[in-house]
Amino acid sequence: MNRKLRNGVALGALVLGALSMASMQAYAAAKRPHIKHVLLISVDGMHALDYLNCSTGIAGVNSGKPYCPNLAALGTTGVNFLNSQTSRPSDSFPGLMALMTGGTPRTMGVNYDVAYDRALNPPAMTSGNGNPGGACTSGATPSGTTTEYDEGIEIDQTKLNGGAPSGDGGVNAINPMFLVRDKDCSPVYPWNFIRVNTIFGVIHAAKGYTAWSDKHASYSSVGGPTGSTSNTNVDDYFSPEINSDSANFATEAPTQLLIPACSASGKPALPDQAAVTAGDDYTGSFQNIQCYDGLKVNAIINEIKGTNHDGTAKTKVPEIFGMNFQAVSIGEKLIYQHGAVATGYSESGGYVDSVGTPSASLLQEIEFIDTSIGQMVTELTTEKLIDSTLIIITAKHGQSPVDSSRYVKDGSDDPATLLSTFLAPSENSAIGPTEDDVALL
Repeated sequence: MNRKLRNGVALGALVLGALSMASMQAYAAAKRPHIKHVLLISVDGMHALDYLNCSTGIAGVNSGKPYCPNLAALGTTGVNFLNSQTSRPSDSFPGLMALMTGGTPRTMGVNYDVAYDRALNPPAMTSGNGNPGGACTSGATPSGTTTEYDEGIEIDQTKLNGGAPSGDGGVNAINPMFLVRDKDCSPVYPWNFIRVNTIFGVIHAAKGYTAWSDKHASYSSVGGPTGSTSNTNVDDYFSPEINSDSANFATEAPTQLLIPACSASGKPALPDQAAVTAGDDYTGSFQNIQCYDGLKVNAIINEIKGTNHDGTAKTKVPEIFGMNFQAVSIGEKLIYQHGAVATGYSESGGYVDSVGTPSASLLQEIEFIDTSIGQMVTELTTEKLIDSTLIIITAKHGQSPVDSSRYVKDGSDDPATLLSTFLAPSENSAIGPTEDDVALL
């Protein structure tokens, strides 16, 4: 994300494989239904403990009763796989690609949205986030460059569609002049930056239809290498820009993808106008992040119906499709900056104790994603796809520490601050700290 908040390192992640309508006994006896579709959902930031608490209940929340009934229902007929870890380092880009490849950051060549690669050359132009453009001589030894695969490679990152000249974004929003270049000085598109293939590439090669929704145009990397400027391994890629100016929602949000709470008389309307007035993106509001995620939820529902993500063209139900939720991640780490919070929310997200009792704001986000997943399950049932669809609920990374006593609000214990005690100012600035889910130096 563009606006980084300092947080402790999350040590856990939820991994719940939920096989709809298949009992544990049937699964153990290998009497599995014929799976034709995989719906993969990443609830970014969610820990295994969050699922346990919301599905069984915890004192102090909802009178001790479960507060994620849809996840709980999936859990009763699914497999809860606990022997898992997020990638190391852990964050959106390496975590996402670990899910898609089964590889480690070292194998994939993916450490973070912004990292460094000695085998590549700088972009032709300085990117939207300031990655410096530079010279490139075809065939010569690459000079090395900071790599950038976030909103900075988009034509206009302030726009919900990334400034794409047509449509609602996706790969059309990528400005090739902002991309780092290979030894032949050709732009390295996100899908070609990955060193290994992905499940999307495998399924597409087998003539399957694929779709994915995520937060940046750059996360079209899920398609994996194609060797061309086209992301052909993902047939339907949707990526409303999460770090765009939320003021643009009113004029740019696709009306056919709005959830009710984010619509007024059929037109886009964000509920938290204080954040809009402040010029914030969607990560600065507990409410507005739900409107952002809601666009992707309705994209999934359209794809279940057998159309493209915005419902404008008949296609087919993808063999593999899915999305990431940002709401829980924001619910864990946001400290609200725009005055009084809405009724039912708290100023600070995260947890109120070490057993994982969610704050009022985090509770709202968990309930939102649970309702959204329930809507997907309902649509799968309506379309008679529930028995042939494997639903996987996971998290590409954790977020804030569950034990709030380990969170230091002023960032005085982050690695860059600690190193500054031993380094000269010029040395400290040269380490290039990137601090969000984890710290990279």
